[in-house]
Amino acid sequence: MEYRLLGRSGLKISTITVGTMTFGGVGWARTVGDLGIPEAKRMVDLCLDAGVNLIDTADVYSDGKSEEIVGDVLGGKRRDGVLLATKARFRMGDGPNDVGSSRQHLIAACESSLRRMKTDVIDLYQLHEWDGQTPLEETIEALDTLVRDGKVRYIGCSNFSGWHIMKALGVSEKDKRQRFVSQQIHYTLEAREAEYELLPIAVDQGLGVLLWSPLAGGLLSGKHRRNQTAPEGTRQFAGWTEPPIRDENRLWNVVDTLVSIAESRGVSAAQVALAWLIGRKAITSVIIGGRTQAQFKDNLAAADLNLTAEERKRLDEVSVPPIIYPYWHQLGTASDRLSEADMTLLART
Repeated sequence: MEYRLLGRSGLKISTITVGTMTFGGVGWARTVGDLGIPEAKRMVDLCLDAGVNLIDTADVYSDGKSEEIVGDVLGGKRRDGVLLATKARFRMGDGPNDVGSSRQHLIAACESSLRRMKTDVIDLYQLHEWDGQTPLEETIEALDTLVRDGKVRYIGCSNFSGWHIMKALGVSEKDKRQRFVSQQIHYTLEAREAEYELLPIAVDQGLGVLLWSPLAGGLLSGKHRRNQTAPEGTRQFAGWTEPPIRDENRLWNVVDTLVSIAESRGVSAAQVALAWLIGRKAITSVIIGGRTQAQFKDNLAAADLNLTAEERKRLDEVSVPPIIYPYWHQLGTASDRLSEADMTLLART
C-alpha cells in the first residue's frame, strides 16, 4: 500500500480509503447497503490488514448509524493507528438549526459524531456540501475552534465548486484560521468534470483529493453492460440515481474499454478503473465501498495494479471531456504562459 501526504499537511494516508455508506442501512442509505457490526468489522479488518489507514464516514449516513458502527468496530486499542474522517452539513434533525454550516450546527454535529464514534478526536472533519446562507467567516471560525479545542485535527471540504474553495481559502488566510487540507469530490472515468477547476485548484493550492464513488455507483465495475438490464442486487437495480449519466453511449464506450483491458490483464474492470484514478495527477486516495468481502478484496487489489502507458492512453482517449470556454481560448492564446495547475487539464492536448 502506498501512502501519500494529504495536501500541505504532514499527514500520510493510504491511496485507498474505506468508505462506510454501506454501514447501517437506515433510510435512503438502505439502497446502498445495510451492513451491521459483524459484517462491517470483517470489511474493516480486511482493509486494515491490507494497509489502509483511513476510514471515511458522515453523520448523515444512515442517520448516524454508520458512525456508530465505525465506533463499535474500532473500539478500544483498535482505534490506534487508524485515521477517522467524517462530514457534517446535511440535516440531522427537525429544528431550524439542525442543518447547514453555522457555528451552532457544526459544533453540535461534531460533538455528536465524537459520541457516536466513541473517540476523542476526528482526524479529518469535512464540510459535506456548500452552505450559501452562512457567512464563510463564521464557518471557518467554527472549524478553527474545533481544531484548537482538540476535537478535530484537520479540516476539508466536499462537493464545493471552484469559487467556493478559493473563497474559503481566502477567508482562512485573511482571518489567520485553519485552512482546508483536502477536498472530497466525485471524479471517475465517466465523470471528469473536476479537471476543469477542482483538480487545478488542488495542484495550485496544495489540497489533497479524496474521491467518492470512484466506480460511478458501480457502473464502471464491469457488471453493467450496454443494452443490458441492471443486475439484481446493484444500486441501479434498486433505483439509485447517482451519478447522472448525460451521454450513455460514452459511458458504454468507457466500460467496453475497461473490460477489454481487464480481460487482457486477468483482472476486473473495477481494478482498472481504480488504478487509472490512483495514477492521476493530484489524486491522494480513492474511497472504496461495498456489501461483500469479495467486492472489498477486488477493489483493494487495485493498489498494486500498474497500468501501462498504452492502457492509460486508451482510457484517456475514450473518456476525455471537451475543452470548454475559457480553456480553449487559453490553450490557443496563452499556451506559452501556462502553469503546472493549468496543465492538469490542458497537457492532454
